[in-house]
Order: sequence, then C-alpha cells, then structure tokens
Amino acid sequence: MARLSLAQDPAADKLLTGDPLALLVGMVLDQQIPLEWAFKGPLMLKERLGGRLDAAEIASLDPGRLAEVFSQRPALHRFPASNAKRVQALCEMVVHEYGGRAERIWRTAGDGAELLRRLKALPGFGEQKARIFVALLGKQLGVRPPGWELAAGDYGRSGSFMSVADIDGPESLARVRQYKKEKKAAAKAGAS
Repeated sequence: MARLSLAQDPAADKLLTGDPLALLVGMVLDQQIPLEWAFKGPLMLKERLGGRLDAAEIASLDPGRLAEVFSQRPALHRFPASNAKRVQALCEMVVHEYGGRAERIWRTAGDGAELLRRLKALPGFGEQKARIFVALLGKQLGVRPPGWELAAGDYGRSGSFMSVADIDGPESLARVRQYKKEKKAAAKAGAS
C-alpha cells in the first residue's frame, strides 16, 4: 500500500494515507502556509474533535465552535476562521453528495474529466488544486480512471517535481520547493 509523506510527520501522514476526508482537508488547507503544516492540520483537527474526523459531525458543528477549534493554538491555518468555513462546506458537500464518504468523489468517477469536474466543485478547490489532486491520486494512490493524466495536466507527468503530487519524502519536497521558487522568480522577472 502507498504511504503518503506530505506532512513529513509519521502520524499525520498515516492519517492522510488512510483517511480520504483527511487528505481532502489537507488539500483545502494547503494555501498560504507551509505545506507540511497544511497536511498536519487534519491530524490536529481530529485530535481537537475528540479523536474522530467525520464529515457528518463536522458539517453539523456550530460554525462558531468549529472556528474556535481551528483557532486554538497552534492555529490550524494562518486564516483559521475562513478555513473552518471552507472545511465545513467541504464536509457538507461530502455528506449531501457522496453519502458522507469522501473517497466516493474519486472511486465513482467514470473518467478523469468527471473526477476533475467533481474536485473543482469542492469548496477550497480551484482549477489548479483540482488538477494537482487528480495527479496526487493517480501518482501516489493508484486512482487512475481513464483520462486521469489528461485531467491532471502537467501535474500528471511522470518524473516531474511540481506539486504535492510529487512529494514522497524530504528530497522530493526540496525539489518541489526549488521548482516553485524558480517559477516564482521567473514570474517576477516577467512582470518587470
């Protein structure tokens, strides 16, 4: 079985590998903070919720209470209240459209295009994040509906180091960080 290494923390990575909702929550949190922190967030959230990470429970929580849970020190995100709202909206969608089972988002998708559409519809996911998640599913978790590579775009290329889809340890994390640094520098140079 595959073993994700996104949080660079054994307990957090074990949760991400075995719990599809945790992986989705980590992806939602992966913006404007270090990715290891984002992907450690689901474990911290689970611990703060009494040891359970359940879409129906999170969806039904009082929004103010969930914001408090996200804001406890250390905060789960740089912007805890807005990300608590995103995670709650994500859980509501998982409950109402996928019977509370996050993995149904990808396990029941007929092809890569459908999977991409489903992911783009999730709160906290846009075009790029959805493509990265398709690539992560295909490259690391063996979820490969027909056309998944096309749906993942450049992120699905074998041997690339562009995103979390390519991280399997400290060395690949460093390579992804270098790629992002170079891309940012090129964008900055192009804007000048």
